[in-house]
Amino acid sequence: MTDKIHCKKLNREGTRLSFPPAPGELGKKIQENISLEAWQEWLQLQTMLINEKRLSMGNVEHRKYLAEQVERHFFGDGADIPEGYTPPTTSD
Repeated sequence: MTDKIHCKKLNREGTRLSFPPAPGELGKKIQENISLEAWQEWLQLQTMLINEKRLSMGNVEHRKYLAEQVERHFFGDGADIPEGYTPPTTSD
Protein backbone atom coordinates (compact mmCIF):
# COMPACT_ATOMS: atom_id res chain seq x y z
CA MET A 1 0.00 0.00 0.00
CA THR A 2 1.39 3.38 -0.98
CA ASP A 3 1.87 6.07 1.65
CA LYS A 4 0.36 8.78 -0.59
CA ILE A 5 -3.30 9.31 -1.48
CA HIS A 6 -5.44 11.94 -3.15
CA CYS A 7 -7.22 13.57 -0.20
CA LYS A 8 -10.88 14.22 -0.95
CA LYS A 9 -11.12 16.90 1.76
CA LEU A 10 -8.10 18.97 0.68
CA ASN A 11 -8.31 17.96 -3.00
CA ARG A 12 -4.60 17.28 -3.25
CA GLU A 13 -2.06 14.53 -2.67
CA GLY A 14 -1.16 13.84 0.93
CA THR A 15 0.17 11.24 3.32
CA ARG A 16 -2.10 8.25 3.93
CA LEU A 17 -3.14 7.50 7.50
CA SER A 18 -1.27 4.42 8.70
CA PHE A 19 -4.40 2.90 10.28
CA PRO A 20 -8.16 3.56 10.34
CA PRO A 21 -8.70 6.41 12.83
CA ALA A 22 -12.16 5.19 13.84
CA PRO A 23 -13.84 1.80 14.14
CA GLY A 24 -15.88 0.20 11.38
CA GLU A 25 -16.61 1.32 7.86
CA LEU A 26 -16.22 5.02 8.65
CA GLY A 27 -12.64 4.47 9.82
CA LYS A 28 -11.82 2.53 6.65
CA LYS A 29 -13.44 5.20 4.48
CA ILE A 30 -11.43 7.93 6.19
CA GLN A 31 -8.17 5.99 5.82
CA GLU A 32 -8.81 5.40 2.11
CA ASN A 33 -9.85 8.99 1.26
CA ILE A 34 -8.43 11.45 3.80
CA SER A 35 -4.84 12.57 4.30
CA LEU A 36 -2.97 12.84 7.56
CA GLU A 37 -2.99 16.65 7.24
CA ALA A 38 -6.78 16.77 6.85
CA TRP A 39 -7.18 14.36 9.79
CA GLN A 40 -5.03 16.62 11.97
CA GLU A 41 -7.21 19.59 11.00
CA TRP A 42 -10.26 17.56 12.05
CA LEU A 43 -8.66 16.79 15.43
CA GLN A 44 -8.31 20.54 16.07
CA LEU A 45 -11.95 21.14 15.13
CA GLN A 46 -13.05 18.17 17.22
CA THR A 47 -11.19 19.59 20.23
CA MET A 48 -12.95 22.94 19.75
CA LEU A 49 -16.34 21.20 19.53
CA ILE A 50 -15.66 19.17 22.68
CA ASN A 51 -14.56 22.25 24.62
CA GLU A 52 -17.13 24.76 23.36
CA LYS A 53 -20.09 22.41 23.59
CA ARG A 54 -18.81 20.84 26.82
CA LEU A 55 -19.04 17.34 25.45
CA SER A 56 -18.22 14.31 27.59
CA MET A 57 -16.77 11.24 25.94
CA GLY A 58 -18.48 9.19 28.63
CA ASN A 59 -21.85 10.29 27.24
CA VAL A 60 -23.18 8.07 24.44
CA GLU A 61 -25.13 10.94 22.84
CA HIS A 62 -22.04 13.15 22.78
CA ARG A 63 -19.96 10.42 21.12
CA LYS A 64 -22.75 9.91 18.57
CA TYR A 65 -22.77 13.66 17.87
CA LEU A 66 -18.99 13.66 17.22
CA ALA A 67 -19.28 10.61 14.94
CA GLU A 68 -21.91 12.47 12.90
CA GLN A 69 -19.71 15.57 12.80
CA VAL A 70 -16.63 13.72 11.53
CA GLU A 71 -18.66 12.15 8.73
CA ARG A 72 -20.22 15.51 7.79
CA HIS A 73 -16.79 17.19 7.95
CA PHE A 74 -15.17 14.82 5.47
CA PHE A 75 -18.02 13.49 3.35
CA GLY A 76 -20.98 15.84 3.82
CA ASP A 77 -21.79 19.51 3.99
CA GLY A 78 -19.32 20.29 6.78
CA ALA A 79 -19.25 19.93 10.54
CA ASP A 80 -20.73 22.37 13.00
CA ILE A 81 -18.51 25.33 13.81
CA PRO A 82 -18.42 26.64 17.38
CA GLU A 83 -20.45 29.84 17.76
CA GLY A 84 -18.36 32.94 17.22
CA TYR A 85 -15.44 31.09 15.60
CA THR A 86 -13.86 32.78 12.62
CA PRO A 87 -11.28 30.71 10.76
CA PRO A 88 -7.89 32.37 10.28
CA THR A 89 -7.29 34.02 6.94
CA THR A 90 -4.20 33.32 4.93
CA SER A 91 -2.23 36.21 3.54
CA ASP A 92 -0.86 35.73 0.05
